[in-house]
Amino acid sequence: MPVGVCGCCGPLRPRYKRLVDNIFPEDPKDGLSKSDMEKLTFYAVSAPEKLDRIGAYLAERLSRDVVRHRYGYVVIAMEALDQLLMACHSQSIKPFVESFLHMVAKLLESREPDLQVLGTNSFVKFANIEEDTPSYHRRYDFFVSQFSAMCHSTHEDSETRNRIRVAGIKGLQGVVRKTVNDELQAIIWEPQHMDKLIPSMLFNMQDSEDLDRVGHPSTPSGVGQDGEENPAVLAENCFRELLGRAAYGNMNNAVRPILVHLDNHHLWDPNEFAVSCFRIIMYSIQAQHSHHVIQQVLNHLDNHNKNTPRVRAGIVQVLLETVAIAAKGSVGPTVLEVFNTLLKHLRMSVDFELGESSRRNSGTSVSSGRGKESEERIVQNAIIQTIGFFGGNLPDYQRAEVMMFIMGKVPVYGTPCHTLDTVKIGHQGTKRIQTMLLSSLIMVTSGFKAKSMAAALPPPFMDPLFSISLMEDSELRQLVLEILHNIIDRHDNRAKLRGIRIIPNVAALKIKREKISKQDVAFMKKHGQQLYRHIYLGCKEEDNVHKNFELLFTTLAVLTIELANEEVVIDLIRLSIALQDMALTNEENMPMFNRCGIMALVAAYLNFLSQMIANPAFCQHVSKVIELRNIDAPYLLPEHIFRDKCPLPDSLDKEDKLLYFQTSDMAECLAGPGYNAERLSVPYVPQVTDEDRLTRRKSFVDTISLQVDIMSNSLPDKSQLAEEITFETLKKAIDTTGLEEQEREKRRQVMEKFQKAPFEEIAAHCESKANMLHDRLAQIFELTIRPPPSPSGVVSISAGHTQHQSVPVYEMKFPDLCVY
Repeated sequence: MPVGVCGCCGPLRPRYKRLVDNIFPEDPKDGLSKSDMEKLTFYAVSAPEKLDRIGAYLAERLSRDVVRHRYGYVVIAMEALDQLLMACHSQSIKPFVESFLHMVAKLLESREPDLQVLGTNSFVKFANIEEDTPSYHRRYDFFVSQFSAMCHSTHEDSETRNRIRVAGIKGLQGVVRKTVNDELQAIIWEPQHMDKLIPSMLFNMQDSEDLDRVGHPSTPSGVGQDGEENPAVLAENCFRELLGRAAYGNMNNAVRPILVHLDNHHLWDPNEFAVSCFRIIMYSIQAQHSHHVIQQVLNHLDNHNKNTPRVRAGIVQVLLETVAIAAKGSVGPTVLEVFNTLLKHLRMSVDFELGESSRRNSGTSVSSGRGKESEERIVQNAIIQTIGFFGGNLPDYQRAEVMMFIMGKVPVYGTPCHTLDTVKIGHQGTKRIQTMLLSSLIMVTSGFKAKSMAAALPPPFMDPLFSISLMEDSELRQLVLEILHNIIDRHDNRAKLRGIRIIPNVAALKIKREKISKQDVAFMKKHGQQLYRHIYLGCKEEDNVHKNFELLFTTLAVLTIELANEEVVIDLIRLSIALQDMALTNEENMPMFNRCGIMALVAAYLNFLSQMIANPAFCQHVSKVIELRNIDAPYLLPEHIFRDKCPLPDSLDKEDKLLYFQTSDMAECLAGPGYNAERLSVPYVPQVTDEDRLTRRKSFVDTISLQVDIMSNSLPDKSQLAEEITFETLKKAIDTTGLEEQEREKRRQVMEKFQKAPFEEIAAHCESKANMLHDRLAQIFELTIRPPPSPSGVVSISAGHTQHQSVPVYEMKFPDLCVY
């Protein structure tokens, strides 16, 4: 009886257990029984409330088979679980999923690579299933940790190691897909998870690059490998997918582990991997999030401000790639922050370079000092390229603000305050910073197309720029002229005008130009004299070289193309004649090369101007002078004077007027409608301003000492004062016709000057008189106002000798309030 009872217990087992048992064959090599699996699937779909029990029983069997190393049945169990997952999409699937994830975790904890790969593949299939309702309690912390560990596999066999890493990356990709779209799973973006996800992907991307670099024969990206099974390719795809799904508030948590990984693995020098990594970042994230990445890199640069120059240069170059991509889209509010940080590090790099230079001069190692100095130059060049490239890719309205911002950082001597203190870094450091900032301004202004010159050259930008153009440094003046070319030349004609020369046919250059706008006409009326003044003074500098004259010629030509109407043409001709007269009279004691260079500049420009205004008589006069110079004075032409070893004359013959451009002849050529040729008779006089105070030029106060001395021989003789009064003297006193004629002539000249001269010259003339009067009065007050007497004595100057005179106390006069 007991035997019969035991024999009939088998059929009493629950149906779901019998269905589960039936899918397992006696020999695991036979695989999953398809017919029995179809019965189990039909039963699960018909009775979804049994899914949790089916899952629990399958998990129990799988755990037992794993312990017993019956891996064939493990594979069958996972295949059955996968099919059940794909077939069932009901509310009751939630408990079944918990059993499924528990079984996947068991496989991942195994030491067998095949089981880890099997569990990963099942998890990836589960990750691709879209659930109808979110899960409130499910967490993936274990899977993030386990898959990250698999990504760092160090298995001895390269093929097995490759399989484990690929499985780990696929698992992380599954976690990302399963969690980033679920609002309840935002925990995946927390730092403890991102610190595992990001480095795991970067490690495989980096490891592949290292193998490629050394030419390893078992490279995962080698020939014969499937692209999908390449860890580097999979890691990059997962990396892109993760960043592409990052929301606004998650960007910082995603970027920070990248920077930490690059620090820990010393990937800033060399920085090829870091650059490629941030390119992937910038192209993967949403455009409106770009400024988050830029801000993170800037902060990282601040944190490494005392690191080696190569590390800092590597970070700056990464920033260059970042802003180059971000500038094409939305940069956000960090535009000026980028420039402010870069300029701060530029100043620090100059400090480091000068510090190393001073230590090297004091007797330290010469080779190491020079190496450190050259490395700092690498940092500085990287910063300049970043500033210029970033600014050059900004829209025009932002570029104008950046130009103003950089110009405000350029140290100018004598200004009451500027951001970069020049006291600590000295003259050499200041010049270095000026050169670098102006170089970056050239890159920022390249391609800048302003609608009006007033917007492109506002006074806060133009005044300090022109102040730098007056410095006694030819390199700085060249940079200023190149900046002006970028701003003024809006039709890209500079390439056609490259090189100072006598252009035989200007029409063949096909110069592009438009009609001068009213805004530009107003700009030239207001600031034209300032432009002419700086060209005039720039030609006088003794250290001018060939390039300076080339840039000055281009400046005059670009002004003619872009901003010259009839009135400006007359002003430019007057400026040219003034330059010619300056070279002839040589009141500045300039070298002969400079004088001939100025004459060649005037010839090249007037030849260009005469063809631009298409005046045949003017062209004929200029061509005649140039032909005579070719025969008698070739050193006055640019093709000869700027040639190597050009013979220079001992002096310039002022009397041979045929070699020079004559004002009267040009006035006759321009007589008629359109041009006010009478203004050519008024010589050009540059404005007198206070700009020299803002430069390192020699001040007039330093070179000219004003002395108010009353010399005895300058006083009239007493005998002359007591002149005898005769009939002739009375007659001369009564006859005032001669004086009236002189007064009438003087009044006529003043009227003519005020009628024909431009307003700017009249204002400059009056201002110069006022400045001269102010200087004289200040000097007189300085000489006449003496300090009060003191018992220690006063200093008096008599006949050029200094004398000390002591004043007794009883002879001193005190105010009444001081006496008691």
